[in-house]
Amino acid sequence: MANVVVVGAQWGDEGKGKIVDWLSIEADVVVRFQGGHNAGHTLVIDGKVFKLSLLPSGIVRPGKLSVIGNGVVVDPHHLVKEIAEIRSKGVSVTRDNLRVAENAPLILSVHRQLDALRENSSEGTKIGTTQRGIGPAYEDKVGRRAIRVMDLADLSVLGDKIARLLGHHNAIRRGLGLEEISSKAIYDELASIADQVLPFMDSTWRLLEDYRRSGKRILFEGAQGALLDIDHGTYPYVTSSNTVAANAATGSGLGPGAIGYVLGIAKAYTTRVGGGPFPTELHDATGQLIGERGHEFGTVTGRARRCGWFDAVLVRQTVRTSGINGIALTKLDILDGFPEIKVCVAYRLDGEILDYLPASQAAQARVEPIYETMAGWNGTTQGARSWADLPAQAIKYVRWIEELIGAPVALLSTSPERGDTILVHNPFQD
Repeated sequence: MANVVVVGAQWGDEGKGKIVDWLSIEADVVVRFQGGHNAGHTLVIDGKVFKLSLLPSGIVRPGKLSVIGNGVVVDPHHLVKEIAEIRSKGVSVTRDNLRVAENAPLILSVHRQLDALRENSSEGTKIGTTQRGIGPAYEDKVGRRAIRVMDLADLSVLGDKIARLLGHHNAIRRGLGLEEISSKAIYDELASIADQVLPFMDSTWRLLEDYRRSGKRILFEGAQGALLDIDHGTYPYVTSSNTVAANAATGSGLGPGAIGYVLGIAKAYTTRVGGGPFPTELHDATGQLIGERGHEFGTVTGRARRCGWFDAVLVRQTVRTSGINGIALTKLDILDGFPEIKVCVAYRLDGEILDYLPASQAAQARVEPIYETMAGWNGTTQGARSWADLPAQAIKYVRWIEELIGAPVALLSTSPERGDTILVHNPFQD
């Protein structure tokens, strides 16, 4: 039985929550390995909607262990709030089904403030962050001044750690003409939440290795998408962590040999939230129609998503950078009834034909999509649960995408409901 990594194959918002929930039936453990509460997952189970942003999607399934790994940056106040919200919907959240890595860095108020200051500044590039402190928290992790979950267990040692943290942040605040933050304010912030977070703390790398050795099935849940990866994404319009599949090992504490199958999630079209290049973006009625049909608004921010045709060049690239074995294709039903459907098969840059997205920010802004067009279908794919339920032209579209991206479609999703999924290949059986 393979352990499975689920990653977004576009810019996020591909429908990972539903697919992870669908796969979690066979998983014993579901692990978040990067990001923070900046990426939302929406689950629809028996008509009940769950919106998660920090908790792993497996938390809504009884008998599953959910783990927030060391690669995640954790806002402790948001964690407590999200636990309370999901408990109010009848979901039990205890140490029996949730553990948080002791070495996961914490997001504090100072991080959220700095994130907002940068994003709202009139100087520099607006990245389009959620202003939740993710980037500054990762900066402190790399700068070796982060306060981590384990530090909540002994508040008496926080003095030096807070001093080191504020030595950096107060220098920035002075430069911006802002009031400095006192050590007491940070101490009080941490002390107020410690007792609510510590019951979930664990050496999760040891726990996961024990599960792996005993033959338990582990599902690694990525947040955002591979095109937002800090190294392999559309830099600088990216997130602050590695979103590609390889980080499932680093961000959980398991070795790379623990990864068996990589499942990429991709919409049947393309969306993006925030700034940055988007070669197939549509600024016309078609793009607006896709957004309306697909209810394309961010789970966390509520921002309208930019919409465009499927970009096979980008997904083919993420298939390679994440080592994707198969694709879960979502929201096929949104394309029902379009008279024709376009797919980007290459780019044109200054007269040259490219089969990849160049790394240069300037070049990314200049690439032009080269489209191929196929006729759409008149029937509906919504709610289909077998190939026989699909119009022939819709099947042709799926096969065309497989050929263009160099990866098979392992699952096909035809509505937000968990059951409306066509299984082609079970990743856990690889």
